[in-house]
Amino acid sequence: VHSQVCIIFSDFGKMQNVCNLLTEKLGTSVTISPPHFYHTPEAVDALRRQVCVTAVGNTRRKAQEVCRLFGQALGKPLLIREEETKEWGGHIDSHLPNSPDSLTLQERIQNATAYASCRVFAVFEIKGKENRRNKLL
Repeated sequence: VHSQVCIIFSDFGKMQNVCNLLTEKLGTSVTISPPHFYHTPEAVDALRRQVCVTAVGNTRRKAQEVCRLFGQALGKPLLIREEETKEWGGHIDSHLPNSPDSLTLQERIQNATAYASCRVFAVFEIKGKENRRNKLL
């Protein structure tokens, strides 16, 4: 009797645990094929959003540091614009030049890993710290 089971995992650690358990319990009677990695459109969209929000946060922190350097306080954002988003990596196994079976697991993970960067432009209001001192007196 021959049967094939296809399981979709979203957690790589759980996949490894299940594969190890199957191999341990069933021994040589089970064959585990190499994993096929892919990114759902929702996951790629979430990555884009996360990268943009992180870029805005980094921009705000840098602006706060510059304001402190000049004895000022950072106010509310007046304009935030996403200038450029780049994505790379995340290759699907079938598009790789080598046979997917000839790659090590680490190479397959590296090839399937998706990266993104975002450049933002932001304008913030700048408040003088003197106003705060006067309010305290």
